[in-house]
Amino acid sequence: MPAAPLTTAPSHPPLPLPSLPSFRGRIGRDASSGYPAVPRRYRLHLTPSCPRCLRIAITHSLLGLEETLPVVLLPAVPDRPDGGHSALRPLYEASAHRHPGPAAAPVLSDTWTGRIVSTHAPDILSDLARRFAGDDPDRPALYPHGAETEIEAVEHLCEHRINEAAQQAGQAGVDAAARRSALGCLLRALGSLEWRLAHHDFLLGDEITAADVQLWVTLVQLDTVHRQHLDAAAVHRIADHPHLWAYARRLAARPAFGRPLDLDGIARRHHAHCRGSEAAGAAVQILDWGAHVAGGAAAQPRQEHADGFMEPQHALHLRPSGSA
Repeated sequence: MPAAPLTTAPSHPPLPLPSLPSFRGRIGRDASSGYPAVPRRYRLHLTPSCPRCLRIAITHSLLGLEETLPVVLLPAVPDRPDGGHSALRPLYEASAHRHPGPAAAPVLSDTWTGRIVSTHAPDILSDLARRFAGDDPDRPALYPHGAETEIEAVEHLCEHRINEAAQQAGQAGVDAAARRSALGCLLRALGSLEWRLAHHDFLLGDEITAADVQLWVTLVQLDTVHRQHLDAAAVHRIADHPHLWAYARRLAARPAFGRPLDLDGIARRHHAHCRGSEAAGAAVQILDWGAHVAGGAAAQPRQEHADGFMEPQHALHLRPSGSA
């Protein structure tokens, strides 16, 4: 374990949290829980252009759950005005009559009842590792005993000191002092991570954990989405963390990380919903993510059904941006 703890307290008040997910069912240890971990009973509905779904897709692949928990892939850009997917609407309606919110991914559904178990990404991630993966020694211990506090600290740092700070640093209509303060917050967070990764292969030591999945997805978002609204000088300062970005390249070369990475989908999702102005940093790519995907391998194109669902896949193999 690193000797120095990560700084987790935000330097400014965090933005208001979104409303809690509608469904918070949990996978239990046995039948008495209502949702026992029965192989192939459940389905994950994901769109890897969404960072929460990408975390789940990577975790699912790291744990080798392709046969245990099939995945249904959704289009990169939601097709409803409220940001939901039409293809998920029947599940939402079956689970809550006249559900008022968007039919959004991620969704863990129960094929026995035709209803939703959970839409809460942190719970889904935890249940994949603790309930479906079991105690198989060949699978990584993504939530090792005693590391819960540090994993939560990394999640907090990524959400508040990287994602939120990057958004504020590139937000149109915000005064220059506020943008500089947000950029400073972001750079300090990256600096603390740089220090850790100068001494360890992974965030919490020598083995990969859920903290690495969180950080890698955050770095993808920082380079593919947030830098679009930052000036070039800010992006160069963000890029000036060699251990951090070398770590990002190493993980991208792992199939569990690289294969679900849908760069074209991330770009289309961003441009479909973003109303901010593009800045000079958009031209300063930090990593060529597609080039670092293991072997440059691309899957065969998937068939999209008329109802909006992708062909069910037992493994996530998405075509990297720029593939032929």
